[in-house]
Amino acid sequence: MKRSETNYPLESEKERQSLTFLLAGKRRINRLGYGAMQLTGPGVWGDAPNRSSAIAVLRSAVESGVDFIDTADAYGPHTSEVLIHDALKGYYDKILVATKGGFERTGPGQWVTNGKPEYIKKAIEGSLKRLQVSQIELWQLHRVDPKVPVEETLVPVAEAVAAGKIKYVGLSEVDIQDIERARKLLPIVSVQNLYNLGTRKWEKVLDYTAKENIAFIPWYPLASGPHKLQDSIGRIAAKYKATTAQIALAWLLKRSENILLIPGTSSLEHIRENMESVKINLNKEDFQNLSQGV
Repeated sequence: MKRSETNYPLESEKERQSLTFLLAGKRRINRLGYGAMQLTGPGVWGDAPNRSSAIAVLRSAVESGVDFIDTADAYGPHTSEVLIHDALKGYYDKILVATKGGFERTGPGQWVTNGKPEYIKKAIEGSLKRLQVSQIELWQLHRVDPKVPVEETLVPVAEAVAAGKIKYVGLSEVDIQDIERARKLLPIVSVQNLYNLGTRKWEKVLDYTAKENIAFIPWYPLASGPHKLQDSIGRIAAKYKATTAQIALAWLLKRSENILLIPGTSSLEHIRENMESVKINLNKEDFQNLSQGV
């Protein structure tokens, strides 16, 4: 689909976009969350270079209104989950911590997909231990392993749900066929795919999840598009007295009400900047111009 042909549903000027989402039709969370991948060493490897600062960032995010934290066993690996426990254990009754499994790490910047059932079972148990919880509220399959049928990969996940070790299940970087195959085995409440102003590969998946009331969680949400978009984004940002990052987030919030955002940062200043994006309600013309790359 060419950007000039996009026809996203737009609310009237008098309507305010909803800033919360009802996950699984039951769990209400704020649509602006936090992604913890950056709270690791270079190459998403090792612990946070400044652990006390990382803890301060996580607590600042939650105290600013974030109640959805996204992480994965592969971040560090393992260090991110431990950090989240150490920083936020006192907030566990107020927040939803989502984690992922399905990647092995062999070094900085290296990611190896592993969807073997025995590995997935081990990953789930490891996350439970590191987060120090009896139930993971949202566990997401980090990647579908092309070498293992997703039906086999999800067997230990379904078993963990039945045992009360996982409440809700999501998928990451999947197409509609992947989602439908998984839904034959157990309910899928979230999909986490690469999506932002400049990367629209998963438009059909986003529309599918919106129709099915499945949360869509864009990763790399702060990307503000190719160079040709920068002038347009700059003009719109100036109009709203905002930064380009805030406009990128505001566009996503407006794009579809099932989108949950997880911008990541290791900066307290950027936490505050990201939180301000919820106050920006793009008008129809600006939203459409950004959507079409004008």
